[in-house]
Formats: sequence, C-alpha cells, structure tokens
Amino acid sequence: MVAPNYAYAKRQKEIAKKQKKLEKQNQKGAKQEDPVRGTTTEPASPEKKDA
Repeated sequence: MVAPNYAYAKRQKEIAKKQKKLEKQNQKGAKQEDPVRGTTTEPASPEKKDA
C-alpha cells in the first residue's frame, strides 16, 4: 500500500489559494479602472499642511 503524499496535497491547496487570491485582486483592479479614459480611479487622500 502506498503512503499518501501530504506535502503534495498541501502544496496544491496553497497554489489554488494563491491563484484565487490573484484573481480577486485582478477583478478588484478592473472595477476601479475607468473604461472611458483607461485610467484607474483612486480615493482622494487628505493632504496635511504643516503649520
């Protein structure tokens, strides 16, 4: 009887998890891209002035 290769199964699970995360990031980035101008829209960051 052959022993199960747990390291291989774990690595495959990690690869699938990483790929899913990348797909989510790509979808999120596509949502923020302006289809008319082809530029990304970023939330406005408040500027601090030194007094």
